Amino acid sequence: MAAVSALDAQRFGYLKPADVARLAEAFRFSEAAHAGQTRQSGDPFISHPLAVAGILADWHLDGQTLVAALLHDVIEDTSVTQTEIAETFGKPVAELVDGVSKLDKIEFQSAEDAQAENFRKMLLAMARDVRVILIKLADRLHNMRTLGAVPPAKRRRIARETMEIYAPIANRLGLNALYHELQECAFSHLHPLRYRVLAKAIKSARGNRREVIGRTLQAIRAKLAEAGIAASVSGREKHVYSTYKKMLEKHLSFSEVHDIYGCRVIVRDVPACYLALGALHALYKPVPGKFKDYIAIRKANAYQSLHTTLIGPLGLPIEVQIRTEAMHRIAESGVASHWMYKDDAESLTELQKKTHQWLQSLLDIQSQTGDSHEFLEHVKVDLFPDEVYVFTPRGKIMSLPRGSSAVDFAYAVHTDIGDRCVAAKVNGELVPLRGELRNGDRVEIITASHAKPNPAWLQFVRTGKARAHIRHFLKTMQYEESAALGERLLEQALKGLGTTLAAIDEASWERVVRDTVARSRQELLADVGLGKQLPAVIARRLLRYAEAPGEEAKTASKSGSIVIRGTEGVAVQLATCCRPIPGDAIVGSMKKGLGLVVHAADCRQIVRSRRNEPGQWIDVEWDPNPARMFLAAIKVTVANQRGVLAKVASEIAEAGSNIDSISMDDDRALYATMLFVLEVANRRHLARVMRALRRLPDVKKLARARE
Repeated sequence: MAAVSALDAQRFGYLKPADVARLAEAFRFSEAAHAGQTRQSGDPFISHPLAVAGILADWHLDGQTLVAALLHDVIEDTSVTQTEIAETFGKPVAELVDGVSKLDKIEFQSAEDAQAENFRKMLLAMARDVRVILIKLADRLHNMRTLGAVPPAKRRRIARETMEIYAPIANRLGLNALYHELQECAFSHLHPLRYRVLAKAIKSARGNRREVIGRTLQAIRAKLAEAGIAASVSGREKHVYSTYKKMLEKHLSFSEVHDIYGCRVIVRDVPACYLALGALHALYKPVPGKFKDYIAIRKANAYQSLHTTLIGPLGLPIEVQIRTEAMHRIAESGVASHWMYKDDAESLTELQKKTHQWLQSLLDIQSQTGDSHEFLEHVKVDLFPDEVYVFTPRGKIMSLPRGSSAVDFAYAVHTDIGDRCVAAKVNGELVPLRGELRNGDRVEIITASHAKPNPAWLQFVRTGKARAHIRHFLKTMQYEESAALGERLLEQALKGLGTTLAAIDEASWERVVRDTVARSRQELLADVGLGKQLPAVIARRLLRYAEAPGEEAKTASKSGSIVIRGTEGVAVQLATCCRPIPGDAIVGSMKKGLGLVVHAADCRQIVRSRRNEPGQWIDVEWDPNPARMFLAAIKVTVANQRGVLAKVASEIAEAGSNIDSISMDDDRALYATMLFVLEVANRRHLARVMRALRRLPDVKKLARARE
């Protein structure tokens, strides 16, 4: 209680007396719950929640948040329940505490699974109430400040987690000071030697250049006063981690990093920002390409400022930030400034709007993603601080992660636009969908009603929203195709037992669905198609529950094969080891999670498996009229002469085949061996292509490549 009293005047003075009283009650409750517990440093455990509440008080957060901060570890580390907290301090406080608490009481297969699920829960709680993440960030900040007492392995794990997740979240919410402190702390624990060496070098450089920096700041103040601009000018030093990052990205030594000093100019209003910029460009020459206008185009976290780099005295580059007082508050406190400065309504409304949009995108991603690891992966993608700003055809500005494509833009506009996009125009010209967008591009998406997401998009999309929606579509498509395949496999298995699917009554279906813990008949069929359930086992269960079939059915039915048409989609895959094509004898194998994999009957890769596991192999046959082209590989040895590749490719095209890919051996002397993967309709078509190639005098050897 004495600790709270000591802090009242310094930190908690902005609260109402009723809130201070509730805070004192929460302190007593937390102190009693954590009685006898100590931190690894040896300090009483209560010192940690008290420090977290103090950090949040510096951000002027409300009384409920500070109470939740004092109680944030009681569910996790003591026997106190969420219900008890709700009864004593109210439901809102209990929900905040629950959102921050880890999930230690649930069993997971690995620490990674637990951590991923913990992040998922915390971020979704944050989407409902942003105060959850503010408590978590304050908690992480105090833990990072006291990380020296933790064992080295755990210290590195926590530091890496902070660098990858918590620091980017702080940046995304506009908490600039917190973002840099978390990065500095994490870097000092991840690479302690590098941190010490760089910190010492920066300190030494500061001493060497103190006079030059002082003279530059004085000249800037004088120039602004001469121009009649009232401004506050202060020098600032770049952080150790940002210097290290620049050295790493640009492959520089420390002596080559010149702009380790900066200057911040704070003026009265927006017009004064641009007047100050003009005055400084007249004083010192600006570095071309180093000017950024974040006032006209705000960052996604609502950050606003003018950035320019000037060549100061003795050729020393100095980065200058010019902003208003209101912009400075937002830059330093971000979303927390909603509680700190209620008078700056316009900027805060914009900040809240952008924060709300991002939090809603988290909920959107979650609705498309069932797996915690996948959700965390999408969120990490969206936390990249580097952004590119592009325009819609109507001139609206949209911010995307750097490296984003037209597909990312399409999904950012609307999910339906992303799902149906077929082409894109950038600045009026048609471009590939995978092309990287640049600052200032005007992007127009062309859609078609029949279009659907392409699995290849996953190789280049950058935003979590695009990735989540594409994966969701593919899973849905795989589910439907797998269910159709499962029905065919089950029909085949039942024929072997002397009956058909049509003869199975609804009651038998319901019992088997219940036995397999599937949610529906469709899900059970999809599990059969994906290889999670064996068709023979399900068929026997259905038959056991169903009435015995008539004698006529027993004698008339015969076992049939699964017919491969080539249009089954992801539920049926043709093995790449042997590349079977229509006309080849084939067999099928059920692989868990992959569905039906079709091999050539003479494939050397499956000899042992067919002998040892005969139960997993299924009779399959080609449809007499397959509906697509198939890939086959041929190996061609040719005389190593100029133009020979063009001759071979021309003959392949004349024979009505497309080339999917070409590779050549590295050892080329008199002869060269080329591997072609071709699109053919069947064995007869492949034979026609090979006959055409044998007629070329430069072709010395030709064979189908099976492995």
